[in-house]
Amino acid sequence: MIDIVGDEHDTGPPGRRNPASTLLKYLRHDVPASVVVFLVAVPLSLGVAHAAGAPLLAGLVSAVVGGIVASFFGASALQVSGPSAALTIVIAETIATFGWAATCAMTAAAGVVQILFGLTRVARATLAISPAIVHGLLAGIGLILVLGQLHVVLGGVARSSTIENILALPGRIVGHHDQAALVGVVTVGVLLAWTRLPRSVRRVPGPLAAVALATGLSVAAGMDLPRVDLPNGLPGLGFVPQAPSGSVAAIIAAVLSIALIASLESLLSAVAIDKLRDGPRTDLNRELVGQGLANVAAGSLGGFPVTGVVVRTMTNFEAGARTRMSAILHSVWILGCCLFLAGALRLIPLAALAGLLVHVGAKLVNLTNLREVRRHGDLPVYLATLLGAVAVNLLTGVAAGIAVALALMLRRMLFSGIHVERDGSRTRVVIEGALTFLSVPRLTTVLAEVPERAEVTLELFVDYLDHAAFDCLRGWQRAYERAGGTVIVDEIGHPWFERGKAGVPTVRRGVASRVVPRWLAPWSQWQAEHLELPSQRGGSVPLCRGTSEFQRRTAPLLRSTWDGLANGQQPHTLFITCGDARIVPNLITTSGPGDLFTVRNIGNLVPRAEADFSVGAAIEYAVGLLRVQEVVVCGHSGCGAMKALLGDAPDGLAHLGGWLRHGEATMRRRESEGPVLLDGERPVHEGDRLALHNVVQQLENLRSYPVVDAALARGELRLTGMYFDVGKANVYLLDEALRSFTSAAAPVKS
Repeated sequence: MIDIVGDEHDTGPPGRRNPASTLLKYLRHDVPASVVVFLVAVPLSLGVAHAAGAPLLAGLVSAVVGGIVASFFGASALQVSGPSAALTIVIAETIATFGWAATCAMTAAAGVVQILFGLTRVARATLAISPAIVHGLLAGIGLILVLGQLHVVLGGVARSSTIENILALPGRIVGHHDQAALVGVVTVGVLLAWTRLPRSVRRVPGPLAAVALATGLSVAAGMDLPRVDLPNGLPGLGFVPQAPSGSVAAIIAAVLSIALIASLESLLSAVAIDKLRDGPRTDLNRELVGQGLANVAAGSLGGFPVTGVVVRTMTNFEAGARTRMSAILHSVWILGCCLFLAGALRLIPLAALAGLLVHVGAKLVNLTNLREVRRHGDLPVYLATLLGAVAVNLLTGVAAGIAVALALMLRRMLFSGIHVERDGSRTRVVIEGALTFLSVPRLTTVLAEVPERAEVTLELFVDYLDHAAFDCLRGWQRAYERAGGTVIVDEIGHPWFERGKAGVPTVRRGVASRVVPRWLAPWSQWQAEHLELPSQRGGSVPLCRGTSEFQRRTAPLLRSTWDGLANGQQPHTLFITCGDARIVPNLITTSGPGDLFTVRNIGNLVPRAEADFSVGAAIEYAVGLLRVQEVVVCGHSGCGAMKALLGDAPDGLAHLGGWLRHGEATMRRRESEGPVLLDGERPVHEGDRLALHNVVQQLENLRSYPVVDAALARGELRLTGMYFDVGKANVYLLDEALRSFTSAAAPVKS
């Protein structure tokens, strides 16, 4: 299928549903982009094949096959596939061990493995591999590439292992340098300087410019250098890959290495381009099938393994490509170049390609990725992968990275979230995260630090509590209380340990009583649900206990938010509501610090502009100075002020009586206007009916303020009526046209 996403990009193979007119529409973008990618791809394809010791034409075959087969059958609209530097090390080892014809057969086999990956829908599972391992692997490949190709740039020959390349490099640097070294250095120098040149110059791709200048220099100076050796014409259809002979384990390892590295780079490239383009995300399983088919074709025709290449894909996007026709056309241009411009390609010195590969390898050691890995605490994983890949081989590097990642995970489970906090004469043992048998040694060490015969709060905020950890806590609690101490269990979230003394864990969440988070539920309700802990929230200063918990748990999470609000507020809403303790504005509006400018009074009344200074000052400040975008008046069910207006006012409260005179307009509206409905019906209680009228009246009173009237006239302010049914925990919004409050689950349009 093909979908046009926002008239920008396609998401399927061309020609299935795309009319010819649509394809022509995008060709004006795709043709120029394909030319740019072609100019980048040719030198890179030759350089990758040269670095791996493969026939140079194999790199061009891979670029042609990858651009056509992978683009047609894959899922990513803008991905460009071809030979990749990430595979040079594996392919070089495979060629050295099995020969080129057998390597082609193994490339085709790796393509079959990729197809199986896609058909079994495991593509997304491969993304579960730690980014630190992926970046470490790419950095290791980059270092191996640089260390090997530097010898070629300096006029020598790369050694058989990375360690030998490192040991021989100092002698190569200080040794005699011939014409090849000059060409290689010129290539690297041009690539480094190209990004600093004017934009008009940089329209020519850097790799093309560097190789072209180095080639022109070598030809003009008449240098006698090893150059690109291309056969006369493309490989014939008679090419047949040979079945590899040797160790079956080594063959399987090589095939899996090619399949895994090619799959990882292709998926990472597809995900990277998805972050930049609009429209649906790439079907990664289908993309793997397309990449696998391309590798089957490339191996059968004597080509280098194919992957989705990040550099070419990003170049394609930045050049303005709209559909997969750009990648297909770039392959057509490469094919034409092989057929009609092979003579020009034969002028390219191999030293120039080596210089190009040094630059590409250095870019694989991405410092931005390294900083990101370090921020996440995964630097040991990155370094283990890199060192394993450089010192031994790529699979060893991946295995080392996985081993270190598992070790770090176990360490975090063992040591994080178990500590003792002193609170004056009291002691608090805080346990967070997953508490398993692995944590028991650390847990017993921490519990041993608790002073004897004291009052101890055992604060559990655990995601999981296994049998061994449960028994450890239970045994310690019993022993501590027998010795004269007191243990208060303060459990947040799922009550794994609520019946710890009885030795009965609450394993299944379905059999546990639902716990309202204490920061939402009233403290009195929380205490009622934890009668076995009478002292947890009790005492004469419960509010101070709550502030203590805020300081320890909530403040660290919101400190950056309040830091941004330290120098001023910019609320978006003035929220006028009743002082009733059951109304929590931030809770029922899902808002946080800095969102609401709140005014609360008895009955959520808004006196007219000439009748009150307090509420009027708040309105003028919020609308006139803070420029809020909305004013909400929120009434509620069971309002004591409405009952008082209906004649149920307590005697002897002069100030309350004086204030409620501002509600007389609501009483008049009730007598003169028809009923205001709640979800199409009149509320049962008279006070609730009056509360609905009251919200409408207060919205009318708001318009008596000049600052509000002016903001409404400019279209900068919106007035909203809201009603909260306390018993049902339902929020309703006013639809003034229907004279009805409608459930916020289906909000009315403003």
